[in-house]
Amino acid sequence: MTSQDKKLIKKIKKGNQRAFKQLYEIHSNYALRTAYAITRNQSDASDIVQETFIRVYRNIDSFDVSKPFKPWFYQILINESKRYLKKMSQVEMNVEFEHVLDYLFYFSNEGDMSIREDIEWGIEQLDEIHRLVITLKYLNGFSVKEIAEMLEVNVNTIKSRLFKGRKQLKLILGGTNNE
Repeated sequence: MTSQDKKLIKKIKKGNQRAFKQLYEIHSNYALRTAYAITRNQSDASDIVQETFIRVYRNIDSFDVSKPFKPWFYQILINESKRYLKKMSQVEMNVEFEHVLDYLFYFSNEGDMSIREDIEWGIEQLDEIHRLVITLKYLNGFSVKEIAEMLEVNVNTIKSRLFKGRKQLKLILGGTNNE
């Protein structure tokens, strides 16, 4: 956890609303992109982020400041996303990877859009569980351990999902079966 997050959280626990606003400003854009990646709907994503921050505010006293804030926050965000989608009677979580590509693949030659389009198409072919871990790992920069904590699964499960997701993507894009 950054020292800034730690200071803000201590202030929030004492009832400082300005500190909460600062915490919101620091984390809301990332949260919104993640929620949008899950829902593919800007309005739904905004609602999810709002509900996430309400839950953060209500539960901030239970947060242990000796632990990193981001995994705790993103676990709430993911749970809120699932809750929202369930409430909206959507069975599948669809992940939008438009922003992921900017983080995953940096091309020095901007004119080579065919490669970007191929990769985008390939990622969209991945199943939900592999798209989600790839989003958390490469878009949001979480470690394997943090992703495991957020999704409440074993670290080795996340490693396996990342490996299989990359392997599937390579096969989809016409590569060999070796990573």
